[in-house]
Amino acid sequence: MHTQASTSVTSALDPVPPFRAENAITVRPYRLPGLESLAEQTDEQLWLQDALLGPFSGDIVGFLELARSTGGPVLDLGSGAGRLAVPFASHGFEVEAVDRHAESLRRLRARAEGRGRPVRDRVTTTCADLTRSRLRRRYQLVLLAGTLVAAVAPSERVDFFRSVAAHLGSGGALAFDYTAHDTEALVRDPVRTWAFQVPRFDGVTERAVARQAFDAAAMRERITYDVERSGGHGAHRSVTTTVKWVVDEGDLTRDLRAAGLRVVERRQRWLDGRTRSVMLVCRTK
Repeated sequence: MHTQASTSVTSALDPVPPFRAENAITVRPYRLPGLESLAEQTDEQLWLQDALLGPFSGDIVGFLELARSTGGPVLDLGSGAGRLAVPFASHGFEVEAVDRHAESLRRLRARAEGRGRPVRDRVTTTCADLTRSRLRRRYQLVLLAGTLVAAVAPSERVDFFRSVAAHLGSGGALAFDYTAHDTEALVRDPVRTWAFQVPRFDGVTERAVARQAFDAAAMRERITYDVERSGGHGAHRSVTTTVKWVVDEGDLTRDLRAAGLRVVERRQRWLDGRTRSVMLVCRTK
């Protein structure tokens, strides 16, 4: 039986100690934290990203339901390889997908192409940094999915939200999700570890151990994926690490108000006894 690691850390930014699968809880990928990051990813990391965030994640249904009320065009910020953009285009919405990783956008376009010319023609891709991209038009729905808001520094959040608000059309909405943590629980138990197999269909076997370490004082967390791959040209190991912000709900609400946005809908579900997944729908005041 796998048990949760009892290791503690002083800071989520300390060097990551070695860890093994036998010290981890075995879970399905959809229960794991993602790789929210503003940095480019390597080609190897894209398999892991797809396993953690899609392409069949349940949030797609909720976002599509919202799009039917707002209409398009849709702006998909941090689109990755198109887990949202391609289904939206398949349902008739015009989508602009923004991501800083060119290979992710190439895969997105290939997926859209595979759905036929009408879907391909509804998708526009823009290679740009999430917080530095220049929005060119007005959108009826802006998506920031996959808890990517945790990758935006608190000092940049108001300006980021203000730019989005300025590009919402009449009746338009910003929709995004994030993970809400019980801060006291993070102090008591700052480390979680899981093991799982990454679903691949190319003859490669990929196993991963995920280690999530929190620094409650700094409101930061670090997620490290230690991955072993075998098949094809042998076996090798890689380590992928993302450092991101723990979202404080009070601070987030104040940032939205300062940017001229109001929360009109809130959905949440418990992931475990101390963690909730929250989705907010915001409109201009």
